[in-house]
Amino acid sequence: MYVIAALYHFTRFDDPAAIRGPLLDLCQDNGICGTLLLASEGINGTIAGPRAGIDAVVAHIRALPGCEALVWKEATSADRPFPRMKVKLKKEIVTLGQPDVDPRASVGHYVEPQDWNDLITAPDVVTIDTRNDYEVAIGTFKGAVDPQTETFRDFPAWWEENKDRFHNKRIAMFCTGGIRCEKSTNYLLGQGVDEVYHLKGGILRYLEEVPQEDSTWEGDCFVFDGRVSVGHGLKEGPHQLCHACRRPILPQDKNRPEYEHGVSCHQCVDHTTEADKARFRERQKQIELAKKRGESHIKTL
Repeated sequence: MYVIAALYHFTRFDDPAAIRGPLLDLCQDNGICGTLLLASEGINGTIAGPRAGIDAVVAHIRALPGCEALVWKEATSADRPFPRMKVKLKKEIVTLGQPDVDPRASVGHYVEPQDWNDLITAPDVVTIDTRNDYEVAIGTFKGAVDPQTETFRDFPAWWEENKDRFHNKRIAMFCTGGIRCEKSTNYLLGQGVDEVYHLKGGILRYLEEVPQEDSTWEGDCFVFDGRVSVGHGLKEGPHQLCHACRRPILPQDKNRPEYEHGVSCHQCVDHTTEADKARFRERQKQIELAKKRGESHIKTL
């Protein structure tokens, strides 16, 4: 059984590169897989491994400058959720592309999961989903606005084009684990929005703590690990991954004519070239050959 830990923390790292090596070594020595992102603004990522290994890595991160208040969310999986361990250096730990945004300076009002329903059903509140379009497509809160953004970097332009729709409204925002809302609420405060709120702990904490019979969540929540999606109680959902575009699909989507295992699905078949598809077919061929040789293959996210 693998313990999965999702974490992020905004703090100032003067030299992220100096942190990378020891952190990667520790993860590898403890049988940890996953991805951690390091930037001057902090750390973000999801890792998985044995209980003792996760505890060791979390303790190491909490000992980094400014990280003693780190919080993380845990789940479990019977299967290895990631193929390998990566620690990457980035300009941002979640990319908004707005250099003046700083969650350490100010963020919106945190709303506990048990208070979220009352907030988003108030008549003067607009609820905005800050996630990417393919994530929203498989589940969101009832009545939430979908910006239909392909990446988080697209959000500021969407807001500029649509902000007049929300004049004199309170804004409630949510995302998978909370990190995007740290930035998006700071951004809206900088744009002059008076009352901005966000779901503390994100969708994952809501699904974990709010009973299904009381929930305003509809569908499943996409997660960036081998589970692909989760529902209420963080129960693993029905979705699988198209290994060409890395978007979630349902088992029945494999019966569609656009689907070719490892090559395309109905969401990406028209967005890749024939050269891309040929490369994907070769990759899939090598995977199948490895299986025939008895070599283990971990599904690539």
